[in-house]
Amino acid sequence: MTQLRKMMLEELERRNYTNSTKRAYLRIVEELAQYFHRSPDQLGPENIREYIAHLFRDRKLSGNSVNQTVGALRFFFVKMLKRSWTPGDIPFPKKRIHLPVIWSPDEVAQLINSALTPFHRTILMTLYATGLRRAELAQLKLSDVDAQRMVLHVHDGKGCKDRDIVLSPHLLDELRQHYRRLVRKPAVWLFPGGRWHTADDPISDKVVWQACREAAKRAGIRKPLHPHTLRHCFATHLLESGADLRTIQLLLGHANLKDTAIYVHLSQRHLGATASPLDALPIFQGKTDPSGAK
Repeated sequence: MTQLRKMMLEELERRNYTNSTKRAYLRIVEELAQYFHRSPDQLGPENIREYIAHLFRDRKLSGNSVNQTVGALRFFFVKMLKRSWTPGDIPFPKKRIHLPVIWSPDEVAQLINSALTPFHRTILMTLYATGLRRAELAQLKLSDVDAQRMVLHVHDGKGCKDRDIVLSPHLLDELRQHYRRLVRKPAVWLFPGGRWHTADDPISDKVVWQACREAAKRAGIRKPLHPHTLRHCFATHLLESGADLRTIQLLLGHANLKDTAIYVHLSQRHLGATASPLDALPIFQGKTDPSGAK
């Protein structure tokens, strides 16, 4: 298994998969081997079907989680072992689409003001002002802040794509204060790691998680929150303020406009502009509605 792990890691690196995907794929193949107590290259489609059923039945995993497992196993057996694999052998489970929880602008402001440390405050402001994924934020460099053009450069985002994001003047001011607060001025990374943020390496995405978790606890707002929530808030609030979907798609780095269209379902501007057909029935004509309007 050690040799297989090394080979799989090399194959993932050749294809430039992200670190989180590499960790997840390696873990999934190792868990498959542990379940059958056999090397994974000795297993076949019938074993995988049994394992997928186990994930649903015994481990109660969601369809989205099992989808990642199927993707990892397809990579292992097709890309690594060069075995044939038809879609009918192990189909991807049907995905459930859940609308994300959106915090209001007032709640986001309360969250930012509840940050545990100034360092955390800057992380939260950057997440909300840019819609960055947590891994993209952790990898930001000083050179990515373009104050002349007022844009923030994102290099090697999801799908190995670069993009530019508008740089808020308030965020630029916060980033300058953040740089002045650092005990050791970094040469490369905007958010250096280490206990006192003096390391030569950037922070891990776990620090981003911690910043969100601690601020949410201190804010006392009983809504789910994780780093991606602020990305959803960024997109939804932009749409509510009048930005078009195509612009939001480019800012988020979505490959497909359908991924961005989910924010139409979350926008109060779009929901509020839609009248229920019940209100048009003749039985309600001339009557005052419960809100007091005629």
